[in-house]
Amino acid sequence: MTTSLDGFAAGPEQSRDDPLGRGAMALHRWHLDGEWLADNESDLRWRDWLLRPRGAYVMGRNMFGPVRGGWENDPEWRGWWGEEPPYHAPVFVLTHHEHEPIEMAGGTTFHFVTGGFAEALRLARRAGDGDVDIAGGASTVRQALASGELDELTLDIAPVLLGQGERLFDETTTAATLELIEAEHTPLATHIRYRVHH
Repeated sequence: MTTSLDGFAAGPEQSRDDPLGRGAMALHRWHLDGEWLADNESDLRWRDWLLRPRGAYVMGRNMFGPVRGGWENDPEWRGWWGEEPPYHAPVFVLTHHEHEPIEMAGGTTFHFVTGGFAEALRLARRAGDGDVDIAGGASTVRQALASGELDELTLDIAPVLLGQGERLFDETTTAATLELIEAEHTPLATHIRYRVHH
């Protein structure tokens, strides 16, 4: 997860024009700016770690898109990523509203799970061949921590202050001990990998 220095994983007022909320695209320059990556091997290595193949993914409804309420409010929505999302594996989206699976190019199929985080994780483990990645957003990561099922947490902390939005950790965050595995600083992010002990 990429966060701001003041702990926000997304900015306020998420919309089609601002997928991550107002101001939050600045958090992701370290892995989205091609010109920057061309000259910065450390961020490129962390970007490759971020994008390594997984067996399956779990993500929250807000990460999938800006549609709120029932899917009838935008029945054509198929995610932020175009016709070939970067996942290339099954993705299980937490939602309160039923939706048929959406099959995309490149091996990604979005499955919509109304039974909560534990059910989504169970389905992801059964569907994928390899690690299950908790793709985000912040609420889904907090649920993964609360479940006791999160083995490792990677944080990419950008030197950006958002001031408001959705915090990665808040008063609902379950206590856990984080053991440092690796850390590296670059001008655009501090990259940290932790092993999670519950």
